[in-house]
Amino acid sequence: MTDRYGQRERRERPGSDNDDAGTDQAEDGDRFVVGIQVTEAELRFVVQVPTDIDSGWSDPEAFQSLVEKRTWEILDQESTLRTIAAETSAGATVTLGSITLRSDGTVVDHELATPTPAEDT
Repeated sequence: MTDRYGQRERRERPGSDNDDAGTDQAEDGDRFVVGIQVTEAELRFVVQVPTDIDSGWSDPEAFQSLVEKRTWEILDQESTLRTIAAETSAGATVTLGSITLRSDGTVVDHELATPTPAEDT
């Protein structure tokens, strides 16, 4: 859950007994907002990189590829891209949500969702 400024709100993790260790673990990692940019010729996976990124991320190409890989481990890539291609005009970017990763590639949290197709009326 985020506040109106896009900042992550602190949530308690199940089984944490409300101690700081459980919530600190949930906050560990960097939050990346991900989406699909639609062009006339292709669909591009895009990653919004936080300005205060952990120094453990040393290679931008490698970590952006890792963010993409982890996203498609959670979402169904084929159906997501098919929906976006059918529903979105060129020039638009569809936000899929956010994924929080540690620099070792561990998924800490995510708020990812496949866009739903518009219903015919």
